[in-house]
Amino acid sequence: MAEQKIFAGPRIRRIRTGLKLTQTAMAAELGISPSYLNLIERNQRPLTVQLLIKLASTYDIDMDELRGAGEADLVARLKEVFSDPLLAADLPDPNELAELSDAAPNAAAAMIKLHRAYRESGDRLSGLTRTLAGEGGQSGDDATRLPIDELRDAFEQRSGYFRAVEAAADGLLEQIDADGPLMGELRAWLERKHNMTVRVLPVETMPNWRRRYDKHTGRLFISERLAPADRVLEVAMEVALLAEPHLIEEEVAFLNLGSDEARRLARFEFARLIALAVMMPYDRFLSTARRLRYDINLLRARFDVTFAQAAWRATMLGKHGQAAVPFFVMEIDAAGNRLRRAGAAGFPLTRFGGDCPKLIVHQAFTSPGQIFAEPVITPTDARFVVVGRTVEGLRSGFADRPQRTALLVGFDIAHAADVVYADGLAGEGARAPVEIGPTCRLCERQGCIARAHPPITRPLGLDEMVTGLSVFDFQ
Repeated sequence: MAEQKIFAGPRIRRIRTGLKLTQTAMAAELGISPSYLNLIERNQRPLTVQLLIKLASTYDIDMDELRGAGEADLVARLKEVFSDPLLAADLPDPNELAELSDAAPNAAAAMIKLHRAYRESGDRLSGLTRTLAGEGGQSGDDATRLPIDELRDAFEQRSGYFRAVEAAADGLLEQIDADGPLMGELRAWLERKHNMTVRVLPVETMPNWRRRYDKHTGRLFISERLAPADRVLEVAMEVALLAEPHLIEEEVAFLNLGSDEARRLARFEFARLIALAVMMPYDRFLSTARRLRYDINLLRARFDVTFAQAAWRATMLGKHGQAAVPFFVMEIDAAGNRLRRAGAAGFPLTRFGGDCPKLIVHQAFTSPGQIFAEPVITPTDARFVVVGRTVEGLRSGFADRPQRTALLVGFDIAHAADVVYADGLAGEGARAPVEIGPTCRLCERQGCIARAHPPITRPLGLDEMVTGLSVFDFQ
């Protein structure tokens, strides 16, 4: 029977350099001459079946890696990239694509990611151009929606409670020792199930990433910039993506999103929700929250998480038959950009522009770490209690500006008796609620000294005899 021959020179070179071996050292361990190994690495000699077995047994290497399993998929995706009209005239033949994927798989994968980002950016700009030009098709509201806005809208149309997410978290908790340190158990699960190790790397080694998985070495790298609880979250997200890919795909499909980018964002969001549920198991978190009257600072200490993580978890408590206070959360930066929101149904939030400048979340930046609380009333007479507090982001060096955002946490004032933040803010003798609104361009409150823009829904009141509290008085 003819002996099968495999040309895998670049793969052998990558394995050797990864093991920090010279050609002479590897050749000695394989029982061949250095000159023969050199010819193999240059694809001038084949990798025989006998040598393939020797490599696999000596270095504990997956046989599929040596045979190049997965190369066909990479070649197919490269062919799709080069079929783009921009590159169609330079389409390489299949052998060139195979050589590219074999010799530089990481560069090939990066090329595919770059092309995908280019196509998605083009789609977004095309939609925006059609809207600005007044062309038909989509409405202006739909055409200008970025993937992140589409994702936010899809999540806000659903309850913050996802039964499948909680079931996935319960299943993972059954596989790990919930009584031990969670980070250690998650790392043990990754090593046991996927032969993956976790390392925390210094800033100079990972200057631009929070988390990075090196498929070749089977190592998950976490940046030291992350606080301990955020490191746990990143590792738990990796566990969720590996343990529940089908469940996540089903939940993403149910959202019926319109772009690949929005669906990719949704996968990470569902992984984050599963990770939060693993870190703060539903029944224990809910019972503790009720007992502590939803004091987020105490919840973060009880579950060894961050203030932000505990606040986001509070928006996920909606299991049928287990009543919980329905919270909403919004995160902004110092410039007023809204970074993330959840459970905001009923609260006057707009998609574009700044939110009401009277919201207490803006005041939180004046006293980092301090918790502010006050009652508010909307133009529709809906009443809420809102809480503002800054949260620290990635750890920064001396030359970096610290990352600091602020959370707005709120709930309907009807639940005041159940939440510690409403003490003294509701009931007889409580102070009057702050009158807030949506973004200034949509707010019609008269005499607001915080107004930053005139409302687009009303004409300006240009009376030379009278000057109001705002320079943008309207009729």
